[in-house]
Amino acid sequence: MKKILVANRGEIALRVMKTLRKMGIKSVAVYSEIDRHSPHVKFADEAVCLGKATSNESYLRADKIIEVCKELGVDGIHPGYGFLSENASFAEKIEQNNITFIGPKSKAIRVMGDKLAAKEAVKSYKIPMVPGIEEAITDIEKARNIASEIGYPILIKASAGGGGKGMRVVTTESEIESQMKRAISEAESAFGDGSVFIEKYVGSPRHIEIQILADTHGNILYLFERECSVQRRHQKVVEEAPSVLLDNELRKAMGEAAVRVAQACDYVGAGTVEFLMDENKNFYFLEMNTRLQVEHPVTELITGIDLVEQQVKVARGEKLAFSQEDLKIKCHALELRVYAEDPLNDFLPSVGLLSKYQPPKGVGIRVDDGFEEGMEVPIYYDPMLSKLVTYGKSRIEAIQLMLEAIQQYQVEGVATTLPFGKFVCEHEAFVSGNFDTHFVKQYYTPDLLKKDQDEEAKLAAYIALKQYFEDKKVLSIPTSSN
Repeated sequence: MKKILVANRGEIALRVMKTLRKMGIKSVAVYSEIDRHSPHVKFADEAVCLGKATSNESYLRADKIIEVCKELGVDGIHPGYGFLSENASFAEKIEQNNITFIGPKSKAIRVMGDKLAAKEAVKSYKIPMVPGIEEAITDIEKARNIASEIGYPILIKASAGGGGKGMRVVTTESEIESQMKRAISEAESAFGDGSVFIEKYVGSPRHIEIQILADTHGNILYLFERECSVQRRHQKVVEEAPSVLLDNELRKAMGEAAVRVAQACDYVGAGTVEFLMDENKNFYFLEMNTRLQVEHPVTELITGIDLVEQQVKVARGEKLAFSQEDLKIKCHALELRVYAEDPLNDFLPSVGLLSKYQPPKGVGIRVDDGFEEGMEVPIYYDPMLSKLVTYGKSRIEAIQLMLEAIQQYQVEGVATTLPFGKFVCEHEAFVSGNFDTHFVKQYYTPDLLKKDQDEEAKLAAYIALKQYFEDKKVLSIPTSSN
């Protein structure tokens, strides 16, 4: 492949293009009118405007993207994540037009994109699953009977869901009717599919995912785990690798289970198998993400492997150049998703002009971003500014580096999740490793964060005042005259 179109925007588009340049492959950017001056557009060898600002008029225009590929002689399409990355019809159209889709085959995307179909596919591969039903339901009475059978609390989940949409926890029988209706309505609104299913709710879960790589020659490897339990609204905010929870035996068991999930759908490329783990370290298959994950940098850092490079090589039909035995964990890495959101106001999006934007630099710090000072943060897309990643010889070193990097990061014009990241990294539960997906609910309130910020402001004022008086003393010392 000599030319690849990146069907995405922002930090992930730029990140993919950097690897393509390293590989000597030309890149094509696509963009919406509002993204005309974005860094990914400037960095690409060629760039084409898809349309207006809204996603359905730009980044979701599959036919337009394929048309651009034909006009510019593009060999392959990298979808990044989000937008069309897990759209089986898009992958199928690309295949039909003899363009290489840098990802799995459309069949694997279709199977794993439906949680019920995914459960059915892996059933015969001895993959542990959360107790529940493996069929979509809408009947309230049937839901009530199933809930009584598996026991409360239960989780109602959208079959076609993701990102916490169409998901409801039900603790008592009296709630089931209202929560079923809400889940179905939300699923229809978000995914155009109101199918829901029921499973046992794991009370204090850890969210552990396994990165896999598979080539077209039958080789499937696991690149260890990522811990993704610090979440808000069922979406990850802080991720790390490896997890403090896993020993080598459990790591191997989960890795091999992830490989079997990949085998169940004839998977090719980079993918992630997600598991829930209960307080007794029992793990259960949750879903498979058939794309590159937002948090892939932590895996790259602990293994020394460029996942985008591997995606391209696999798409070219190459064999993986390393074996499972070659893979070793080399360091500890931590990622904070820096969102333009206000952690003092329920993490609501905070859009506007980046009047100041200076990311941190230094040994052990990696920033994947797609913004520059003076740019507007648009309301039309996910409000993530960057992924701030730190890595060190130990977890404590990675955490300390993260705190230093957060301190260095300068953003003005919008609120960000940087203060929340600091709160997490200083919290005893996180530092000790004794936390689960309820971290935000259990430990975080805006008042606590505001208290921390007020104390920091007082300390900064005290230091400034002290320095002022010190400077005044120096200035008041009389100089001797001859």
